[in-house]
Amino acid sequence: MEDWLYYSVSITFCLAVSILLSSLRPVTGKPQLPPGPPLLSLIGPLLFLGRTNFGIERIICAARSRYGPVFTLHLLPSRPAIFVADHAVAHRALVQRGAAFADRPPANLPSRIFSSNQHNITSGAYGPLWRVFRRNLTGKVFQPSCLRRFAGARRRAVAGLVAGIARQMSGDGVVVVEGLLHRAMFHVLVSMCFGEGLATDAVVASVEALQREFLTAAISFQVFGVCPAVTKLVFRRRWKRMLSLRRRQEELFVPLIRTCRAQRGAAPGGSAAVDSYVDSLLSLRIPEDGGRSLTEYEMVSLCSEFLVAGADSTAAVVQWIMANLVAQPEVQARLRAEIHQVAGNCIQEEHLTRMPYLHAVVLEGLRRHPPGHFVLPHAAVPTATEDSGGATLEGFRVPRHASVNFTVAAMGLDEAVWPDARRFRPERFLPGGEGANVDLTGGKEIKMMPFGAGRRICPGMALALLHLEWFVASLVAEFEWRELCGKPVEFSEKQELSVVMRRRLRASVVRCTRRVKC
Repeated sequence: MEDWLYYSVSITFCLAVSILLSSLRPVTGKPQLPPGPPLLSLIGPLLFLGRTNFGIERIICAARSRYGPVFTLHLLPSRPAIFVADHAVAHRALVQRGAAFADRPPANLPSRIFSSNQHNITSGAYGPLWRVFRRNLTGKVFQPSCLRRFAGARRRAVAGLVAGIARQMSGDGVVVVEGLLHRAMFHVLVSMCFGEGLATDAVVASVEALQREFLTAAISFQVFGVCPAVTKLVFRRRWKRMLSLRRRQEELFVPLIRTCRAQRGAAPGGSAAVDSYVDSLLSLRIPEDGGRSLTEYEMVSLCSEFLVAGADSTAAVVQWIMANLVAQPEVQARLRAEIHQVAGNCIQEEHLTRMPYLHAVVLEGLRRHPPGHFVLPHAAVPTATEDSGGATLEGFRVPRHASVNFTVAAMGLDEAVWPDARRFRPERFLPGGEGANVDLTGGKEIKMMPFGAGRRICPGMALALLHLEWFVASLVAEFEWRELCGKPVEFSEKQELSVVMRRRLRASVVRCTRRVKC
């Protein structure tokens, strides 16, 4: 009832603003916004109600056909949303002119609450603070030597995953892998975040339960991004739930942070080595505010970001990949043959670099099922050569703080670039395939950029690929995955914080006759 009350009031307001916008005459002599239908601002309330089945991507597809690869949708009356729906334009914006579009649009109220007022990487404004956060993450956590330090945590996570599958198999032989994947991923990420000594089963279970509640509810909280003075009253129960989630994050994470601090203080010389993400945050200094340390609540926001970004998207993509391997047993058989040939009877992480078909399977999974259908919104950064009020893109004006969005899922399904785009076909990423020249790190021939590019290319790309390859290889090496009799895999989607399977993968699983174990 409260959703429809808000919808009725806000739709009337947005329609009035839309009529006003459509009556305004453009100023001649200056670049204009990319073309688009101003009356579409009336759909904004629907989106911010968190109605995940609303067809925004169908609207974007129609706008792309009518207005070209760069267009504007007025999803909010106060701020235009510019969309880029072409890989070549995206390459020019994010790689060739990455510095011009490295900023983020202003955060809405829910984002400010969960990010400690944009004190994190995914929503922080481009500048000294953001650079400090990103440099710390890439240099002290995602560096290859640091990643190797947590190989033991990854092995234990896979062992727990395999044991969980075996327990489910002992019943009716049907395995639902989604929950097991999340638990395994949270085991690894909690170890990396707080240290392996604190990643007990109880702590991992508590973190997983809380963060997964956040993942499923985050979309519905976006209603508070529109007229918060009104929406906080109309959606009182939702507002209380959001504040409760944030409070419980602090109650869970702050004691873990304090334990890390105490361990560092008890070490010889009063300072321990950087053995976790929190260790690196404890020694970090903010360039603003006189070089102060981070507050505990800012560290809570950074830890939550680290855990959510690393666990949810990876678990979702692994499940999508396994669903395709179940639906295409010939692809699964070829992958298993490669694993057996390279790893023999003992699969190790160092074997992954010698498995080109595994790498192709993972890249095809990212192309076909990116965890987000849009890159995180960007915004223009004023430069010495651009107007201080924004930037230009393909001859159009991009106002300061307008959101610039990149339709990565649609780019991955572009038939002009990817023949038979909806088919899961890893061979396209092998030498000679149409994806052979794809460079996910910002090279000359980018056709797909699932996590961003330029100055904001995902610093966790190497970690994500490592986890995807390691978990997929382990699952395929240990088990054979088959469709349930008369129940083909369903590939419909559902929007949570990541794009996940609407119906969780259910498969008939048997042990491989040739098991790859150390």
